[in-house]
Amino acid sequence: MSAPGARGTARPATTNPQPPHKTSRPLRVAIIGGGPGGLYAAALLKRLDPRREVTVWERNAPDDTFGFGVVLSDETLGGIEHADPKVYEALQHHFTRWDDIDIVHRGIRHTSGGHGFAALGRKRLLEILHDRCRELGVHLRFRTTAPPDLARTHDLVVAADGVNSTTRQAHQDVFRPHVATHHCRYIWLAADFPFDAFRFEIAETEHGVMQLHGYPYAPDASTVIIEMREEVWRAAGFDDVTPQESTESCAKIFAEALQGRPLRSNKSAWTTFRTVVNDHWSHGNTVLLGDAAHTAHFSIGSGTKLAVEDALALAACLEEKPDLRTALAAYEAERKPVVASTQRAARASLEWFENLGLYLDQPPRQFAFNLLTRSRRVTHDNLRLRDARFTGAVEREFGCEPGTPPMFTPFRLRGLTLRNRVVVSPMDMYSATDGLPGDFHLVHLGARALGGAGLVMTEMVCVSPEGRITPGCTGLYNGRQAAAWKRITDFVHTRSPGTAIGVQLGHSGRKGSTKLMWEGIDEPLPDGNWPVVAPSSIPYKPFNQTPRELGRAQLTDIREQFTAAAWRAARAGFDLLELHCAHGYLLSGFLSPLTNRRTDRYGGSLTERLRFPLEVFDAVRGVWPQERPMTVRISATDWAEGGNTAEDAVAIARAFAAHGADAIDVSTGQVVAEEHPEYGRSYQTPYADRIRHETGVPVIAVGAISSWDDVNSLLLAGRTDLCALARPHLYDPHWTLHAAAEQGYGGPGVVWPDPYRAGSRRPQTGRTDAPKPRLTLGT
Repeated sequence: MSAPGARGTARPATTNPQPPHKTSRPLRVAIIGGGPGGLYAAALLKRLDPRREVTVWERNAPDDTFGFGVVLSDETLGGIEHADPKVYEALQHHFTRWDDIDIVHRGIRHTSGGHGFAALGRKRLLEILHDRCRELGVHLRFRTTAPPDLARTHDLVVAADGVNSTTRQAHQDVFRPHVATHHCRYIWLAADFPFDAFRFEIAETEHGVMQLHGYPYAPDASTVIIEMREEVWRAAGFDDVTPQESTESCAKIFAEALQGRPLRSNKSAWTTFRTVVNDHWSHGNTVLLGDAAHTAHFSIGSGTKLAVEDALALAACLEEKPDLRTALAAYEAERKPVVASTQRAARASLEWFENLGLYLDQPPRQFAFNLLTRSRRVTHDNLRLRDARFTGAVEREFGCEPGTPPMFTPFRLRGLTLRNRVVVSPMDMYSATDGLPGDFHLVHLGARALGGAGLVMTEMVCVSPEGRITPGCTGLYNGRQAAAWKRITDFVHTRSPGTAIGVQLGHSGRKGSTKLMWEGIDEPLPDGNWPVVAPSSIPYKPFNQTPRELGRAQLTDIREQFTAAAWRAARAGFDLLELHCAHGYLLSGFLSPLTNRRTDRYGGSLTERLRFPLEVFDAVRGVWPQERPMTVRISATDWAEGGNTAEDAVAIARAFAAHGADAIDVSTGQVVAEEHPEYGRSYQTPYADRIRHETGVPVIAVGAISSWDDVNSLLLAGRTDLCALARPHLYDPHWTLHAAAEQGYGGPGVVWPDPYRAGSRRPQTGRTDAPKPRLTLGT
């Protein structure tokens, strides 16, 4: 195999495939591609049913390969051991194992242990699988292009033909592939000595930042991957020299890591990583496997691992299900969620390395912790279990007192000191009458204040009746509402001293005059609608009202409504004020080019689109007490073509910070209905991370942060200053208190209310473990 994706290379069939048999135990099996995934699938299928005729087509020679070492996890090895002990036993003899990760940055090396890796040479892996296939009677056809009509002549075709899969390309209308090309160049190389750890080394060159990823795969050899952004690669002149010449240059750049030794290649070439995702993995009797179906960046592990796990799942589903169609559907259903999770982690890792330059000035241990937790699969808690010494040193550098988790350290915003880093995120409750917060709001916000969070935020409080999203939204546009809010802030300050309460002010804009969320989100009211306004006359959805474009007089009126609401909020006793400039509401509508088509001084470039939101901010800051902080919530991306991007979000954050914003609350999307968000665990955090490191302004991260381990990890890595959680606080109003109990923390960062103190330890449960033997006697 001379290059990734150049495996079997079948020519496209000219008609739709018609499998000869309908059973889930296909007897004639064709496998396109002789990489580890295809070979292991062949061996498994033949072993499960010796009657099968299994043929592998590989266009390259048996000893052709790309890359050098392959890393396999204990989980993958366990699956191999159960499915084919002979392969497992053969692999065991050739593994190189180690536990440590070294991170070298600016001449300082930090080591974290307890990770557990196993690797072997890719050529050795292929030889083991070749031998096993021959032993079982699999036909291996090397230097042979797969025939075009395999789907007609075989019961099952397994397309394991790599990232450049011609099978996938031939039926792209069915598989519907999505291929994303990323921003770094990399090259697979080797060094003729073993690293004693998984090594990450950063080189800050005159051309830009370069990084080395290295690990041992044999007693006398290591894989070395050199990676850098495209612009750095070009600035270094690597686009104008041969791969061998650039390899020699890289050996000089990383001479210390390589101990002065050269790097060698194996037909290596610089390439860019491509993430492959397919909507469907099967077509008739043809099924995708490994890189043909999906790819995951090498920085979180081997694509070989995923391909081998695909092979195990495919063989099991064919064995368990009554017919081929059901078996292939079960295979896809089983593997897709696992692969999607891996790809999300890989994407986070890939983007961390793409943006490596943001983190170079972090303290050395925090930088190392940030690198280790970049994919979100390694976290503060499990890293503490793996290497308590290293994690403890990072905590001390962060400023944690002994026994204090990062989430329970204080944080200061202007004149307000929060006792911990947990924020109850603004959540619309749609439970007010005429904008008036009532008993529900007292209980809802009061319970979360008693629950231990450092800061409790109201829902979006509207600045006018016309600025409400629904008839159930709260307001601060009259004195009765201000008095009702004071009842709530007084409760929080009296019954939960040390807890801060903040108000979020906003105007619904074009997303107003709609039903309560549970009656039909974003749907217009059946009657009693009020007119809606926006920067431009563009409805949110076709069935929503077309808003009236705001003129200068109306802009002045709305700015004064915000100012009056802020004045009332100050008198009501709120500790912090947040201006809502996100999620497609009025001020957000000015910021996005998708919703602001104005041709006056309030539309056009980002500078002009910022003008009115900044005018409102300045007016509010003018009446808000100077010692009390103001934050701004933004949508850091519109998740839509032509909308605001992460780069725009940095500029928006920088503008608000220049006008006095004390922190930026970083959300995303909900600006246009045609958005395409990329959901996942902590999926909005990278935007907060980027804003924090590019602007220096404190940030609040929000979005699918669900565990205290996530909070501790994000804080300790320096990706955020505060973490806002919404749904976890709906599930458990005392989420922060319970997080303290579960971590065994009882310090000043969280205080149990006196009436609740008896519950500050986790309740006892019945025993779930069996008594252990008291004696073990020999025979």
